[in-house]
Amino acid sequence: MDEESQRRVTPVILSGGAGTRLWPLSRLDRLKPMVDLTGEGTLLELTARRVANRERYAAPLLVTGAEDAEAGAAQLAAAGTAPQRTIVEPAARGTAAAIALAALALEPATPMLVMPSDHVIADETAFEAAVAIALSAAEDGWLVTFGITPDRPETGYGYIRRGAPIGGGAHRAERFAEKPDSATATAWLAEGGYDWNAGIFLMRAGDYLEALAATAPALLDAARAGAAGDPAAFAAAPSASVDRAVMEQWDRVAVVPVAMGWSDVGSWEAVHALGPHDAHGNAVAGDAVAVDSRGCLVRSDGPVVVALGVEDLVIVATERAVLVVPRGSSQRVGEAIEAIGKRREGDAKDG
Repeated sequence: MDEESQRRVTPVILSGGAGTRLWPLSRLDRLKPMVDLTGEGTLLELTARRVANRERYAAPLLVTGAEDAEAGAAQLAAAGTAPQRTIVEPAARGTAAAIALAALALEPATPMLVMPSDHVIADETAFEAAVAIALSAAEDGWLVTFGITPDRPETGYGYIRRGAPIGGGAHRAERFAEKPDSATATAWLAEGGYDWNAGIFLMRAGDYLEALAATAPALLDAARAGAAGDPAAFAAAPSASVDRAVMEQWDRVAVVPVAMGWSDVGSWEAVHALGPHDAHGNAVAGDAVAVDSRGCLVRSDGPVVVALGVEDLVIVATERAVLVVPRGSSQRVGEAIEAIGKRREGDAKDG
């Protein structure tokens, strides 16, 4: 392999997660990455297009569950970035094991860009600049994570505390912090030096496997067994995030701070923030209309929906369900799913 092809980054796209906070649009039989929330393609398609430049990126690896493998590969192909390989997880065991399956499929020197498939990045120029910085650090043996420059005291994300610079715009990751309370998040924002943990990583495959062997050897053994065709051994592995299993324990972890218009689109409020908005702050999509209404998200993939004379509501309709919730309270969507489940259990008992 020549030097130029060695520097070409292999994207590893992690596709999974029901995204139940975006119910009823996202559900168990239509996962969040497979949903078009921006009007420009599904989140998975947007992720694939982000790494479509073959001068810089190799064809991606798609890591997903068996039930979504065919649909996921088809979406990547539709986006013009057909995967070089689809890796099917024998069972869901968290991001540490999923990344290990990808790393085992690559040559040790291959730099891999690990990306969740359900994020939005508005500033792709900034993204490319961060990739270049991260690649330089990864080629020096660092496991690199992308830290999103915070613009508000967000309590819904984990944080990374920046340490000493290691050169080229990257810093040693001093520590990873769990989701803070409001007062802590406000203090961190005022202090500076803290970035949101986006769950995007760039590292060489061999460096990741070396770190995993040291920090979670049982998990690596299970991944090797799964890659060799033993799904039961993989399913018996402990479930762990890559942050917990590796990044919080390894001594060569770097962070690249970047402001790139990032969103994990984890709530209906986040979808509303993506816009576009009309003159009254409404975000309207599908067969829907907002009349004399302000600050609403109105979306229909099913019947015609009219929001008339209301403010700050989330109204989402599909062919199967309708959600109406005050904007700012959509994190309670889980209560709706739970209530529906209990009702169905009751109906089954009555039947």
